[in-house]
Amino acid sequence: MITAIPVTENKGENSTISEHFGRAPYYAFVEIEEDEIKSINVEENPFSSHDPGEIPNYLKSKDASVVITQGVGRRARAYFERLKLEVITGAYGTVKELAKAYINGSLRSVDYTPREKFRGHG
Repeated sequence: MITAIPVTENKGENSTISEHFGRAPYYAFVEIEEDEIKSINVEENPFSSHDPGEIPNYLKSKDASVVITQGVGRRARAYFERLKLEVITGAYGTVKELAKAYINGSLRSVDYTPREKFRGHG
């Protein structure tokens, strides 16, 4: 299973989640198998400017089935639903923290506001 996380920098497992989903400079793709992180690949966002649906389709083309983000707009959420991608919102932390929280089941989707953030604990 591949989990996609928008991140602010290319620091592998130590990359920090980006507050801006569509304008994130990078996306981390975390491969999870048998409740373990198998690989983490961070790629530059190929869409410096994008049309609706381009980023959800890009994440799907990378075989992502889960998207972990701080917040996401209604339009992007509709694309994710059409593409059958699970979306978890309200998250913050590093790629490693978030992936471990997802694996152990402690990562829950919450509405994102600047004062209500969930930090993944691994």
